[in-house]
Amino acid sequence: KDDFRFRLTVQTDNRVQVDSKKAVVEQILEYKELLKTVLSGQTEVPEETRQLLRRELLANFEAAVHDNVLVNGQPWEDAPDDGDEAVVLENLLDDTAVELGRCRRRYPKVILHHVVRGLRAERKLMSLYEETVKPQQLVKDPCHESIMTSVSAAVPGMVKEASHVIKSIKTLQKQVEGLGRVLNMKPSQATLEIQEAVFGPCGPLEAASLSLSKASSIRQPIKRDVEEETAMNGFVLPTKKSH
Repeated sequence: KDDFRFRLTVQTDNRVQVDSKKAVVEQILEYKELLKTVLSGQTEVPEETRQLLRRELLANFEAAVHDNVLVNGQPWEDAPDDGDEAVVLENLLDDTAVELGRCRRRYPKVILHHVVRGLRAERKLMSLYEETVKPQQLVKDPCHESIMTSVSAAVPGMVKEASHVIKSIKTLQKQVEGLGRVLNMKPSQATLEIQEAVFGPCGPLEAASLSLSKASSIRQPIKRDVEEETAMNGFVLPTKKSH
């Protein structure tokens, strides 16, 4: 009889062990959706009968799952819901917070004497420290100070002058660009006719070159007469040094 009772207890304990009801409920809902389509192909059965059979099937399925599941070693009816688990977790967190507060009040007293020892040792080490180099007070040079003062005073004027120079350079650059555009302009037909009337058909450049050649031809006889006169008097003109 004892062996038979032991076998019965073993058979009743062959149930699925789970940690929470939430996962089991999710699985039940998923399989319920699948079971709802079981009688959809039975067209010869009336709709009311199919709905009744479907409800009975779903209820029997849910009851069978509840009977074959143990939540943390407890039957489905005796196991706490997820809300109760949340309450248990909050209580555990409260206990942990209380214990942490106790540790914060107790541990500083335990480590206080160690901190005092460390401060004393640090103070003793600081007393053993000696300055190897004595610091000297730097004296400002009055000459250097006057130079710096004059330079600081002259900086604003130099900045203004530099800005004026930059502005004048920009203005000069614009004027040069305008002059370049004027020089690159081609003369009109009326201007060409006036130049031809004034300088002749040769143009202004050719007229200037002719005047220079005439002036050089006039200078050559004069230079020759001077050289002859100096040669007769025994005076020689100094030659120009070539650089």
